[in-house]
Amino acid sequence: MLCAAACALLSAGSTSAYAHTALQTASPAPGAKVGPDTRVIALTFGTLLKGAVPKISVAGPDGKPLPVGEPVVVPGSTVCAAVHGLPAGVGSITYTVRAVDGDAQTNRFLFQVTKSAKAAPVPPACRGRQLPSPPREQAIGLLEHRGTMVAGVSAATALLTTVVGVFVVRRRRRGSAAAAGGDVVIG
Repeated sequence: MLCAAACALLSAGSTSAYAHTALQTASPAPGAKVGPDTRVIALTFGTLLKGAVPKISVAGPDGKPLPVGEPVVVPGSTVCAAVHGLPAGVGSITYTVRAVDGDAQTNRFLFQVTKSAKAAPVPPACRGRQLPSPPREQAIGLLEHRGTMVAGVSAATALLTTVVGVFVVRRRRRGSAAAAGGDVVIG
Protein backbone atom coordinates (compact mmCIF):
# COMPACT_ATOMS: atom_id res chain seq x y z
CA MET A 1 0.00 0.00 0.00
CA LEU A 2 2.87 2.31 0.84
CA CYS A 3 4.49 1.50 -2.53
CA ALA A 4 1.25 2.31 -4.41
CA ALA A 5 0.96 5.63 -2.57
CA ALA A 6 4.58 6.52 -3.41
CA CYS A 7 4.03 5.67 -7.10
CA ALA A 8 0.87 7.78 -7.19
CA LEU A 9 2.69 10.71 -5.61
CA LEU A 10 5.61 10.45 -8.04
CA SER A 11 3.38 10.20 -11.09
CA ALA A 12 1.28 13.15 -9.87
CA GLY A 13 4.46 15.24 -9.62
CA SER A 14 5.53 14.45 -13.17
CA THR A 15 2.02 15.02 -14.49
CA SER A 16 1.89 18.55 -13.11
CA ALA A 17 5.20 19.44 -14.80
CA TYR A 18 3.91 18.00 -18.05
CA ALA A 19 0.56 19.77 -17.69
CA HIS A 20 2.29 23.14 -17.69
CA THR A 21 4.03 22.41 -20.98
CA ALA A 22 1.17 20.48 -22.55
CA LEU A 23 -0.10 21.65 -25.92
CA GLN A 24 -3.26 23.71 -25.44
CA THR A 25 -4.04 24.79 -29.00
CA ALA A 26 -2.50 24.37 -32.43
CA SER A 27 -2.97 25.77 -35.91
CA PRO A 28 -3.37 23.56 -37.83
CA ALA A 29 -5.07 21.62 -35.07
CA PRO A 30 -4.71 17.86 -34.65
CA GLY A 31 -6.99 16.19 -37.21
CA ALA A 32 -7.78 19.48 -38.98
CA LYS A 33 -8.21 19.86 -42.74
CA VAL A 34 -6.27 22.84 -44.07
CA GLY A 35 -5.39 24.26 -47.47
CA PRO A 36 -1.95 24.04 -49.08
CA ASP A 37 -1.65 27.83 -48.75
CA THR A 38 -1.18 27.55 -44.95
CA ARG A 39 1.77 29.78 -44.09
CA VAL A 40 2.08 29.60 -40.29
CA ILE A 41 2.32 26.77 -37.79
CA ALA A 42 1.32 27.95 -34.29
CA LEU A 43 1.47 25.95 -31.07
CA THR A 44 0.31 27.33 -27.72
CA PHE A 45 1.49 25.68 -24.51
CA GLY A 46 0.50 26.03 -20.84
CA THR A 47 3.87 27.35 -19.68
CA LEU A 48 7.22 27.23 -21.46
CA LEU A 49 10.58 26.97 -19.76
CA LYS A 50 12.02 30.48 -19.84
CA GLY A 51 14.50 30.91 -22.68
CA ALA A 52 13.73 27.54 -24.28
CA VAL A 53 12.39 27.55 -27.82
CA PRO A 54 10.47 24.40 -28.78
CA LYS A 55 11.61 22.56 -31.89
CA ILE A 56 9.01 22.13 -34.62
CA SER A 57 9.22 19.86 -37.64
CA VAL A 58 6.65 19.13 -40.33
CA ALA A 59 6.52 16.03 -42.52
CA GLY A 60 4.52 15.51 -45.69
CA PRO A 61 2.38 12.51 -46.63
CA ASP A 62 5.50 10.60 -47.69
CA GLY A 63 7.09 11.15 -44.28
CA LYS A 64 9.83 13.39 -45.67
CA PRO A 65 10.60 16.64 -43.82
CA LEU A 66 9.11 19.86 -45.16
CA PRO A 67 10.79 23.26 -44.83
CA VAL A 68 9.96 25.13 -41.61
CA GLY A 69 11.26 28.53 -40.51
CA GLU A 70 12.99 29.05 -37.18
CA PRO A 71 10.32 28.98 -34.43
CA VAL A 72 9.63 32.24 -32.57
CA VAL A 73 8.19 32.33 -29.03
CA VAL A 74 5.67 35.14 -28.57
CA PRO A 75 3.87 36.27 -25.40
CA GLY A 76 1.35 33.83 -24.04
CA SER A 77 3.56 30.74 -24.55
CA THR A 78 2.77 30.58 -28.26
CA VAL A 79 5.35 29.38 -30.75
CA CYS A 80 5.01 30.54 -34.39
CA ALA A 81 6.92 29.20 -37.40
CA ALA A 82 6.62 29.90 -41.13
CA VAL A 83 5.93 27.09 -43.61
CA HIS A 84 5.56 27.04 -47.39
CA GLY A 85 4.07 24.64 -49.90
CA LEU A 86 2.28 22.01 -47.86
CA PRO A 87 1.58 19.06 -50.18
CA ALA A 88 -1.87 17.46 -50.31
CA GLY A 89 -2.36 14.46 -48.05
CA VAL A 90 -1.92 13.62 -44.39
CA GLY A 91 0.99 15.48 -42.84
CA SER A 92 2.38 15.56 -39.32
CA ILE A 93 3.74 18.11 -36.90
CA THR A 94 6.31 16.98 -34.36
CA TYR A 95 7.34 19.28 -31.54
CA THR A 96 9.83 18.98 -28.73
CA VAL A 97 9.35 21.20 -25.71
CA ARG A 98 11.32 21.43 -22.44
CA ALA A 99 9.24 20.96 -19.32
CA VAL A 100 9.74 23.18 -16.30
CA ASP A 101 11.89 20.43 -14.77
CA GLY A 102 14.12 20.53 -17.89
CA ASP A 103 13.01 17.21 -19.39
CA ALA A 104 12.41 17.18 -23.14
CA GLN A 105 8.96 16.05 -24.23
CA THR A 106 8.32 15.12 -27.86
CA ASN A 107 4.85 14.72 -29.32
CA ARG A 108 3.37 14.39 -32.78
CA PHE A 109 -0.04 14.87 -34.34
CA LEU A 110 -1.55 14.52 -37.80
CA PHE A 111 -3.47 16.95 -39.97
CA GLN A 112 -4.72 16.82 -43.54
CA VAL A 113 -3.98 19.15 -46.44
CA THR A 114 -6.65 19.35 -49.14
CA LYS A 115 -6.93 21.77 -52.03
CA SER A 116 -10.60 22.46 -51.21
CA ALA A 117 -9.85 23.60 -47.62
CA LYS A 118 -8.92 27.08 -46.42
CA ALA A 119 -5.52 27.89 -44.95
CA ALA A 120 -5.12 27.21 -41.24
CA PRO A 121 -6.05 30.33 -39.28
CA VAL A 122 -3.17 32.39 -37.94
CA PRO A 123 -3.64 32.98 -34.20
CA PRO A 124 -3.68 36.63 -33.09
CA ALA A 125 -0.34 36.12 -31.26
CA CYS A 126 1.38 35.32 -34.59
CA ARG A 127 -0.34 37.92 -36.82
CA GLY A 128 1.81 40.74 -38.11
CA ARG A 129 5.05 39.20 -36.91
CA GLN A 130 8.08 38.86 -39.12
CA LEU A 131 8.71 35.13 -38.94
CA PRO A 132 11.96 33.73 -40.37
CA SER A 133 11.27 32.05 -43.71
CA PRO A 134 12.10 28.40 -44.15
CA PRO A 135 15.73 28.10 -45.25
CA ARG A 136 16.00 28.22 -49.02
CA GLU A 137 18.41 25.29 -49.10
CA GLN A 138 15.97 23.29 -47.01
CA ALA A 139 13.15 24.05 -49.46
CA ILE A 140 14.95 23.58 -52.76
CA GLY A 141 18.36 22.40 -51.65
CA LEU A 142 17.20 18.85 -51.22
CA LEU A 143 16.35 18.70 -54.89
CA GLU A 144 19.54 20.48 -55.89
CA HIS A 145 21.70 18.19 -53.75
CA ARG A 146 19.97 15.12 -55.14
CA GLY A 147 20.37 16.53 -58.65
CA THR A 148 24.05 17.24 -58.04
CA MET A 149 24.58 13.76 -56.68
CA VAL A 150 22.82 12.18 -59.68
CA ALA A 151 24.86 14.34 -62.08
CA GLY A 152 28.08 13.42 -60.25
CA VAL A 153 27.32 9.72 -60.32
CA SER A 154 26.40 9.97 -64.01
CA ALA A 155 29.65 11.77 -64.82
CA ALA A 156 31.69 9.24 -62.85
CA THR A 157 29.91 6.38 -64.60
CA ALA A 158 30.57 7.92 -68.01
CA LEU A 159 34.26 8.44 -67.19
CA LEU A 160 34.64 4.90 -65.88
CA THR A 161 32.91 3.49 -68.98
CA THR A 162 35.25 5.47 -71.24
CA VAL A 163 38.39 4.32 -69.40
CA VAL A 164 37.27 0.66 -69.42
CA GLY A 165 36.32 0.94 -73.12
CA VAL A 166 39.75 2.34 -74.07
CA PHE A 167 41.47 -0.38 -72.03
CA VAL A 168 39.43 -3.15 -73.70
CA VAL A 169 40.04 -1.79 -77.23
CA ARG A 170 43.79 -1.51 -76.65
CA ARG A 171 43.97 -4.99 -75.21
CA ARG A 172 42.09 -6.48 -78.16
CA ARG A 173 44.36 -4.71 -80.63
CA ARG A 174 47.46 -5.99 -78.88
CA GLY A 175 46.01 -9.51 -78.77
CA SER A 176 45.17 -9.37 -82.50
CA ALA A 177 48.63 -8.10 -83.39
CA ALA A 178 50.36 -10.83 -81.39
CA ALA A 179 48.18 -13.51 -82.97
CA ALA A 180 48.86 -12.24 -86.49
CA GLY A 181 52.59 -11.96 -85.87
CA GLY A 182 52.74 -8.63 -87.58
CA ASP A 183 53.82 -5.24 -86.48
CA VAL A 184 50.97 -3.07 -85.39
CA VAL A 185 51.47 0.43 -84.18
CA ILE A 186 48.96 1.58 -81.60
CA GLY A 187 48.78 5.30 -81.06
